[in-house]
Amino acid sequence: MRSSAAVEDGLQSSYAGQFATFLDVVGKDEVAEAIRGVHSSAQNSIAGTYRMRKGDSEPVAMAVMVQEMVPPVVSGVAFSRNPMTGLNEVVIEAVRGRGDALVGEGVTPERWIERWGGWTEQPSEETALPESVAGAIAAETIRIAEEFESPVDLEWVWDGTEVWWVQLRPITGLDDVTVYSNRISREVMPGMIKPLVWSVNVPIVNRAWIELFGELIGPNDLRPEQLAKQFAYRSYFNMGTIGEIFELLGMPRDGLEMLLGLPSDTKPSFRPSLSTMRHAPRMLAAIVGKARYGRRLPPEVAELQRRYASLAKAELESLSDTGLLSHVTDLSAVTTTAAYANIVTPLLANAYVALLRRAVAKGGVDADDVDLDLGDPANPYNPNPALDRLGSRIAERGEETVAAVKEHGPDALPGDLAAELTGFLDHFGHLSDSGNDFSVPPWSEQPHAVLSLAVDHAEVVGRHRPRPWREATAELRGLSRRRLRFLQRKAGEFVDHREQVSFVYTFGYGLFRPTFLEVGRRLVERDLIEDPEDVMYLNLDEVHRALLNGVSKVAPVELANLRKAEMAALAEVDMPDTIFGDDFFPVRPGLVQAARLSGVATSRGRHRGTLRVVKGIEDSPRVEAGDVIAVPFSDVGWTPLFARAGAVIAEAGGMLSHSSIVAREYRIPCVVSVPGATRLPDGATVVVDGYSGTVTVEDTNEVPDTD
Repeated sequence: MRSSAAVEDGLQSSYAGQFATFLDVVGKDEVAEAIRGVHSSAQNSIAGTYRMRKGDSEPVAMAVMVQEMVPPVVSGVAFSRNPMTGLNEVVIEAVRGRGDALVGEGVTPERWIERWGGWTEQPSEETALPESVAGAIAAETIRIAEEFESPVDLEWVWDGTEVWWVQLRPITGLDDVTVYSNRISREVMPGMIKPLVWSVNVPIVNRAWIELFGELIGPNDLRPEQLAKQFAYRSYFNMGTIGEIFELLGMPRDGLEMLLGLPSDTKPSFRPSLSTMRHAPRMLAAIVGKARYGRRLPPEVAELQRRYASLAKAELESLSDTGLLSHVTDLSAVTTTAAYANIVTPLLANAYVALLRRAVAKGGVDADDVDLDLGDPANPYNPNPALDRLGSRIAERGEETVAAVKEHGPDALPGDLAAELTGFLDHFGHLSDSGNDFSVPPWSEQPHAVLSLAVDHAEVVGRHRPRPWREATAELRGLSRRRLRFLQRKAGEFVDHREQVSFVYTFGYGLFRPTFLEVGRRLVERDLIEDPEDVMYLNLDEVHRALLNGVSKVAPVELANLRKAEMAALAEVDMPDTIFGDDFFPVRPGLVQAARLSGVATSRGRHRGTLRVVKGIEDSPRVEAGDVIAVPFSDVGWTPLFARAGAVIAEAGGMLSHSSIVAREYRIPCVVSVPGATRLPDGATVVVDGYSGTVTVEDTNEVPDTD
């Protein structure tokens, strides 16, 4: 005997558990009493409190359902979506016997979670529910949800032979769950991000993403601030908004979970929908346009270089306050255009390389063992050859010169070598530890560190030499040579484009730094902040107000000092990959009580070596050949350091992060997404396993400090 009230199981309110249910009712008198009990529960205090919170004031119209009682062997519930997170996975909870044990008897149910056709969680011990029955429940849950056209919460009973479905209601509250992930955003904006950098980067980068989305779905009302949010000064993408775009393209939010890197034995399949058909012409046009993108890119890059060169000539000190802010606006406009190219070009490069690798693998050859021969060996955007030349020239002058340069830096250079260093910095000086954070000093501001890189830099030949392209492809079977040559040519072309676009973007983006340091210098002169660098702790609106009128509710110096203190306090907090909801706050965990950390293996191999924690190129002199380097993340400016490393551990990153790509090119193991990597004890012996994704610390009593 159970309730069937008019207010139950709605899209906004379920009233689950608010009204009475009676089980194992036998006899006419007991049935009559149960009916009265169900009716009266419409007025009970529990339901009344629920109604007050929901704002329901109308009287409850109550009917009573009479159902045959199924003798249960196992009872439970099934959700077609995770009701806590909104993720597209089937969650099953089961108990032996009657289902009311799930609610009121303190029984811990066994839990099954199915995603993309595989179990991501299931009981480890003897189960109440056979796995085959759990699989049937999961499959039927998905089918019911598709027919109902809404995520559903189901109750079921298994009598030992057959599954009986006894209750269906929509899952309410899913729209309130916003999912944020840093798996992608930390590749673009790694580490902690100062307020000014965030307030400049988000409009620039996200406008470029919105332009790309617009090419696929048409005009939209997306706003840059919708796509990303800061938690503890770290960047997270709003995956709910991106998931909505997936759905508009007819790609269920399964694609969202794939971006989150959630575990599963299978992957979601693309299932065209009416929405896909509606957007198909636009999507096709976008694909055709991108196939021709390589033709229009060179003149676009040349135009970006011209506009950036013009902006770089600005005499910032001579500009008025409004002129300086207008310069920021002009620089933002050009950089938004550059950001679009800096997003699309790597996407296309990765796509062509993936197609080439797949074609090679289909021919029966391991693509990891082949030198794909991509890109121009004389790439003018790679600092390594120039560093080699500079380092060799210094070494030729003898040990005394090398020692003097290491100790005294540029002041110890002979005139001709000083000119070479100047030439190097003129070309590569805009590179830095992070090409997406203009608060980080570029190489041009760290000539001593650059010289240390040059002196210590040595090309390392990998222990495993890849097979030459011509030799390997001669053995490929069943492939069209023309198609293979086409893919290799396109992949190489876009790898070169990617390096050039990244180089130009980093140069232009770096122009924000001197511009805002000039703003900071003026604010220091007006006693509004204490140091020009403190301007980085104000957001762009606060910079405008401080520069133009100096008036704000909180003094700029107080804001800057407060945020510096906040960032220092939050610097060692380990952040989750995924955050659900907007009310997250960081918790400081205790020490990791183990000598093994886990991450994501992105480059094969195993290596034992001395650990060196490297947080910037200024730490490079401590790294010897074969050392394991632990880095927070890496950008193009870190590349020379990788040449001496025996293995790489990174706190951030994925398969396509800079750490992973360079490690694979150098044939050294790499494990990324390792929380606490840079808090491992420096100098310890560690073993890096590029197959299992583990990092093991040997011969030390210390553990990584993660608080």
